[in-house]
Amino acid sequence: MSGLNMGIVGNGTIAGLINSGGDYQWLCLPRFDGEPVLNQLLGGGGQFSVWMDGLTSRSQSYDSNTSILRTRLEADDGAILEIIDFAPRFETRGRVFRPASIVRRFHIVAGTPRVRITLTPQTDWGARRLSSVRGVNHIRFTDGDLAFRVTTDAPVAYIMSGTSFLLEQDVSFVLGADESLTDTVDVITLDWEERTRKYWTKWSRNLAVPFEWQEATIRAAITLKLCVFEETGGIVAALTTSIPEHEGSQRNWDYRFCWIRDAYFTVSALNRLSAMGTLEHYMRWVRNIVAQSKGGHIQPVYGIGLEADLTEEHATHLPGFRNTGPVRRGNQAAEHIQHDVYGQVVLGVAQSFFDCRLISRPGIAEFRQLEPVGERAFAVHDTPDAGIWEFRTIAEVHTSSVIMCWAACDRLSKIAAHLGLPDRATYWAERAAIIHKTVLDNAWSADVGAFTAAFGGEALDASVLLMAEIGFLPASDARYIATVEAIDSKLREGNHVYRYKTEDDFGRPKTAFTACTFWHIDALFRIGRVEEAREMFESVLSSRNHVGLLSEDFDPVTGELWGNFPQTYCMVGIINSAALLSKPWTCVI
Repeated sequence: MSGLNMGIVGNGTIAGLINSGGDYQWLCLPRFDGEPVLNQLLGGGGQFSVWMDGLTSRSQSYDSNTSILRTRLEADDGAILEIIDFAPRFETRGRVFRPASIVRRFHIVAGTPRVRITLTPQTDWGARRLSSVRGVNHIRFTDGDLAFRVTTDAPVAYIMSGTSFLLEQDVSFVLGADESLTDTVDVITLDWEERTRKYWTKWSRNLAVPFEWQEATIRAAITLKLCVFEETGGIVAALTTSIPEHEGSQRNWDYRFCWIRDAYFTVSALNRLSAMGTLEHYMRWVRNIVAQSKGGHIQPVYGIGLEADLTEEHATHLPGFRNTGPVRRGNQAAEHIQHDVYGQVVLGVAQSFFDCRLISRPGIAEFRQLEPVGERAFAVHDTPDAGIWEFRTIAEVHTSSVIMCWAACDRLSKIAAHLGLPDRATYWAERAAIIHKTVLDNAWSADVGAFTAAFGGEALDASVLLMAEIGFLPASDARYIATVEAIDSKLREGNHVYRYKTEDDFGRPKTAFTACTFWHIDALFRIGRVEEAREMFESVLSSRNHVGLLSEDFDPVTGELWGNFPQTYCMVGIINSAALLSKPWTCVI
């Protein structure tokens, strides 16, 4: 887990990553996909870090059921310092207060710690330090359109010069808008901390968690919520860019954007916990995407502000995670043809047509807006695409893409029936049936004894496991059971599952893809291998980092986490598998 031993703080506007020593590793402003002003994660010099004289031990944890992160540093002379980090989020004046701000409080537990606090934000992707101007109790940082200030009651001279000093009383920092605070920094930070704590504990209390693995589920849910950019409803796939899938792989991608498939999985997981607010936010975002497409091509990924142009570039001033470049900003996947997106658009909002708890439920007008998405799915379902894994030079008729096109038509039929539109229900059911037959005729290989990754192929792909989850086939179907067993035999190593093991644009994968591991756990449960599924789930939970978070990939040999962090796919997996595997509340109380 070396290198990804970090917790995250956030509030739906920004998010930061902090390692177990209390150093900020990553913070983008003014939003998730903005300028990484604190960029040590990728080898940059943008720091907000702390050094403590005589440090002997350190530990880090979240305050229960919150996004407040607490780092404890202990020195050989008995001095103990706690750093409390959070991004303010609470309800005030009838709305949620979630500014582009972070708070750091340095609380003395024992003794008189001697510390050095380094604050050197960078701009232009590590090319240069932000210019700074000192105030009486703040430092102002500016660069063109980017401007923010750090207000503090610590000695500003020591912070600007990087001088070590004895910490004789608690000090606080607020990094935020380039404007004065309405009260003293100590009063503001203590008030914001308490109100933020109350917000998260109340939100967590309303989750419909399973009886078992409650803490893991709640942490996963909070993490997913921190990946939602609430201004628009877009959901990032992860908070980072360019953490490679394994060392030297060149598989370094920018995940700070909204993939429609990732967002669908996130929304469905939070719906399972009765956290309906995310669905309502996401509905706004995805309806805008549908309106823009006008029945035509929908990109697999957009910016969180609906940006279509995500031109991929290399940031050459940053050496990369563990000096393993390249560092990429933007993502070429926005240019891909990926047909599964049409199913995920419909799946992502389908529940909203049926759920009576929503304040504003969609109706016939919204259904009519979705129908062109179904028409597009039907038109392209049996044509080649880049697939769910976004191959850059490989185009085939990928099975997982086709079953998602089926899902688009199937759910439109169900929505139409619910809305009292029998003709449209029949229309979409007929199209779903055509796609269903196409898959059964072309994706099942008697020679392989499984549904294959692509029509007419022989390779296995863990994404076909999703056909039972979305209702394409019952888990009791002999062909599905055979597919699970084939994947178990060929793609599983220990308790971790690879996406595939064939060569792609960058060679043969060397790390397991944790989302696929969760899909396999769920599949094992569905075909009756329950105890094995539980054992596998416990094993994956043990691979989380020290505060319960997962990245995209896992090395079964070294036990290290790799890939962008924290990945929403993986946190979704914790929620879904826990819900399936847990004993019901009625059996234990």
